[in-house]
Amino acid sequence: MTFSPAFFEVRDQVRNWGRWGNDDRIGTLNLIIDDAVAHAASLIKTGRRVSCALDLRNDGLQFGQVQGRINPELTMTMINSPFGDDKNSHDKNSHDKNSHDKNSDDKISDDENDDARSLIPHFSDDIVTMALQTATHWDGLSHVSYDNTLYNGVPASSINSVGASVLGIENIRHLTGRGVLLDLCTSKGVTQLPSDYEITPKDLDEAAQRCGVTMRTGDIVLLRTGRMQLLDAGAEEYLLGPNKDATCPGPGLDAVCWFHRHDVAAVATDTYIFEAFPGTNPDDTLAVHCLHLVDMGLTQGQNWNLETLAAVCAEENRYEFFLEANPEPFVGGCGSPVNPVAVF
Repeated sequence: MTFSPAFFEVRDQVRNWGRWGNDDRIGTLNLIIDDAVAHAASLIKTGRRVSCALDLRNDGLQFGQVQGRINPELTMTMINSPFGDDKNSHDKNSHDKNSHDKNSDDKISDDENDDARSLIPHFSDDIVTMALQTATHWDGLSHVSYDNTLYNGVPASSINSVGASVLGIENIRHLTGRGVLLDLCTSKGVTQLPSDYEITPKDLDEAAQRCGVTMRTGDIVLLRTGRMQLLDAGAEEYLLGPNKDATCPGPGLDAVCWFHRHDVAAVATDTYIFEAFPGTNPDDTLAVHCLHLVDMGLTQGQNWNLETLAAVCAEENRYEFFLEANPEPFVGGCGSPVNPVAVF
């Protein structure tokens, strides 16, 4: 299998290798300069905040559709445990073998001991096992390769059993700036985009105009397709879509050129797959992932819940806001969960 000629035409237009130096590890996030963040901060007027994250839960989005991608599994390691208490270690040699012969009046009963310790600090602690892209997340630049190559010409062999040694998600120390919601549902007057709809540059221009947004270099663009509404019926409904065939609305090849032309820093959607799937040409299945992550170095996100955000944008009559969406710095990670928060 190889990509279509159209893919390579787009690749040649959007490839950013070397644009920020041969050692660059964050791609288009270089576009979020200090002035861009300062402008984003000036958009905070009321302090109203909206989270776009799904809960991290053991009955979440994953049901075996992607190998190894599991829902979060939380395990308690301590439950209301007294500080300094170690019930699993007991130095028997520290006690007189005949201590049981001592006067019982000198002993403190278990109940009395518990009462005596009730006012000292007690702690609960936990661990979690999960896929880093299990729910609302960013894809790191190491998430996808083709032709044995990652972003900026980094060899795909730089990823091994312990993670991505060069393009790990920890390279992204902050992802904060002006967020822009392009509400494609509102601009088209529909509740949801059709399940296999391919978003075009014309669609993006119309959504920006309808939402009163003028694009700026370094924007973090959020695309609302309405697909998240299906999650109320369950993860399978959300993933498979209304046609039960796993088709998905999202950007196509031409939209990649739009993101490049507008110097978009990062882009996220309210779908599982991100791009139009399977797309109009079977040779280009998941080609947008490759163009974004490998050629542009464009960080992309999936499973963002944009429903409340869309409602608040309509109420506030503005579709731009300060957005804090920092990934967790998992060393070697190919992605990261995120709790994106829009501030108005």
